[in-house]
Amino acid sequence: MKSLSFIGVDVAQRTLAMATAGQSRTLEIANTLSAVSAWLSTLPAGCRIGVESTGSFHRLLVRCALGAGHTVYLLNARDLAHYARALGRRAKTDRLDAALIARYLAKEHEQLHPYRLPTELQAELDELIGRRHTVVSAQATLRQSFAGLKHPPRALGRTLRSHQTLIKELDQRLQELIAQDPQLAAAAGHLRSVVGFGPLLSTALAHAITRHPFAHADAFVAYIGYDPRVRDSGQQRGRRHLSKRGPAELRRLLFTAAMSASKTQLWHPFYERYRARGLATTAALVILARKLARIAFSIVRYGTDFRPELVKNTCVQP
Repeated sequence: MKSLSFIGVDVAQRTLAMATAGQSRTLEIANTLSAVSAWLSTLPAGCRIGVESTGSFHRLLVRCALGAGHTVYLLNARDLAHYARALGRRAKTDRLDAALIARYLAKEHEQLHPYRLPTELQAELDELIGRRHTVVSAQATLRQSFAGLKHPPRALGRTLRSHQTLIKELDQRLQELIAQDPQLAAAAGHLRSVVGFGPLLSTALAHAITRHPFAHADAFVAYIGYDPRVRDSGQQRGRRHLSKRGPAELRRLLFTAAMSASKTQLWHPFYERYRARGLATTAALVILARKLARIAFSIVRYGTDFRPELVKNTCVQP
């Protein structure tokens, strides 16, 4: 039986460090198309390559490796840091990081999901949603920084209006991109029927749900980081916390939608039932956001509009 090759790659702006699980030898090459292509040509077919997500520096390697027929895993930096700590690592270099990634991939690959290269449209949607979040965050930071100032500079108003103009342009581009894909356009249209959903959230949810092959709603909830992290030991039942993994912007948009929905006639009883059980405002809103995420997944999966009459305002397990 042919053994699989598990390769770890530590990515930097100018260089790539490679290591193969079970081998002590490491390699370093330039992070350029010619160097990456030459290295891939030396590999046996069907390698499994683990790459830490590092902004945009990993994209060239990922695209070339997938094009060469290898399986690629885009790994979470936090997971790798915890793994290194568990192994008692005392040093950190690019070559050691590559060896760590290779070891992690060899041990855990059955629990990981291979990376799927996005289409050009999907990649642009990812970029724009992320850039929009950056602009909104900068706008909020400016407002908070100058709040309470007796005589705020006149340029502040112009700057905030410029931010708002940029946000509108990004929103317009997002809608243009959605209209180019009939499946996405239909999914976003169905999601707009949900009480509390606006154009941006409908677009982001339609993109996320159709981008990844989620098996069920719970998998989607876990993807956006709204799954509870359980910490029990023996007779002790630890406090639950959200995993907060996955796209933070989608999590924020759903929470904002839950805040809006909690004030509507349809969702207010649902929200108040959890408040009556003693849950804090944030906890009740998180449960509502999780409920909205599951509804969104069902709507996109089955191609239906939201049916308010099916909402049961009873407490369910969070």
